[in-house]
Amino acid sequence: MGVVLPILEYEEKIAETVEANSVVVIIGETGSGKSTQLSQILHRRGYSDKGIIAVTQPRRVAAVSVSRRVAQELGVTLGEEVGYAIRFEDRTSRTTRVKYLTDGCLLRESLSNPDLNQYSVIILDEAHERSLNTDILLGLMKRLINSRSSDLKVLITSATLDGVKVSKFFSGCPVLNVPGTLYPVEKLYSRERPTNFLESSLKTALDIHVKEPAGDVLIFMTGKDDIDKMVSKLEEKIQNLEEGSCMDALVLPLHGSLPPEMQICN
Repeated sequence: MGVVLPILEYEEKIAETVEANSVVVIIGETGSGKSTQLSQILHRRGYSDKGIIAVTQPRRVAAVSVSRRVAQELGVTLGEEVGYAIRFEDRTSRTTRVKYLTDGCLLRESLSNPDLNQYSVIILDEAHERSLNTDILLGLMKRLINSRSSDLKVLITSATLDGVKVSKFFSGCPVLNVPGTLYPVEKLYSRERPTNFLESSLKTALDIHVKEPAGDVLIFMTGKDDIDKMVSKLEEKIQNLEEGSCMDALVLPLHGSLPPEMQICN
């Protein structure tokens, strides 16, 4: 049996709150399952019978990867019951009931269809990122709720959003907090301020790979140039390690400039 995501323990509470309110803010810790499970919860509750459930993502890779995961969990072919729309690519059909798309795509749709009446639910995921598109969508949702209060549900979700402020913006809508992560998280801090963060990150990653059990290391860098430097340096260091340590480590870059197919690892 697979791991039960924390948000599923709150399914009844979420369903009841959405049923009773036009707008709901959901604050869920990273790893709680909000991106993949909220759409499925509402799909099970019949909201997709009245229209499409839309879930916005701030990045193309997230829209694609999360939609693939949801299609897999539901056991359906991607592009049919579950699909996605990103710039230059629309993998949906007439049968699509759950649609993941970038916030920019939803904004473009609103230009030709201001009421967005093809949707019964609109979920603004990762709203804390506060991009221009996200902020405009928040304003658009407020207008839509006034004109479509009887047939539209809006959910605003985040791991770190100030739910109270968003609630005030939407006339005191309820805020649900979903605690819980899949695994315990231990925070370790460097004892000294690194003089070179790239070299420090490089050394830490290698130490973990050599000394700790098998697993993955995710290194956040400031931009594409530093990512490319890190990949090059890691590959060079790994080649020089003793046989049997971590010579088989796979180093992969991940940033928005990569082609979409290279941003998704199966």
